[in-house]
Amino acid sequence: MADARATRTSRFPGIAPDVVEAYQNAPPTRVAEVIDGALSLRARHHPRDANIALKLASRLRAFDDPDDGDPGGWVILPEPELHLGERPDIVVPDIAGWHRERLPEEPDEAAITVAPDWVCEILSDRTEAHDRGHKRRLYRREGVRHYWICDPRDRSLEVYRLENGRWHEVDTWEGDVTVRAEPFEAIALDLARLWRW
Repeated sequence: MADARATRTSRFPGIAPDVVEAYQNAPPTRVAEVIDGALSLRARHHPRDANIALKLASRLRAFDDPDDGDPGGWVILPEPELHLGERPDIVVPDIAGWHRERLPEEPDEAAITVAPDWVCEILSDRTEAHDRGHKRRLYRREGVRHYWICDPRDRSLEVYRLENGRWHEVDTWEGDVTVRAEPFEAIALDLARLWRW
């Protein structure tokens, strides 16, 4: 039994074996994350939030799978499993993107160890403190260049850029406006379409 447990935790050298075991045995109805060595389980998205994530990822398709005239240059993934840092920390952002040259080929493993260039989290009452706290600090530590916080409760989009190790607010938009938001300024994003069911 000790050998099996050691094998199971060898990929996570800085995480306690009982936390690794709980993470690996998390129920499929929950999203499991490990930050600073502690397990976090959260419910899957509310249908409204899942709909927003899908619409946003679809709108950013022009960057990931471009047609003629689209900007391209990115890999955009919904809910990728990220293993970041030495311990590692294990997180599942709602949507993440990489400049294609930083993730040129499909990873062999399910988990991605390359920090994204952009992350978007869809806030809810259950996730807000986690997304604005632990995860935001983790993304800063890992050098994620842009962080979006999308809040369907007040229909807002906050855009942050990492500069000199600090998050700087680029802009915040509310309601049914059309925006050009870093790092995807090449397209206009109609926020009203995100909020619509």
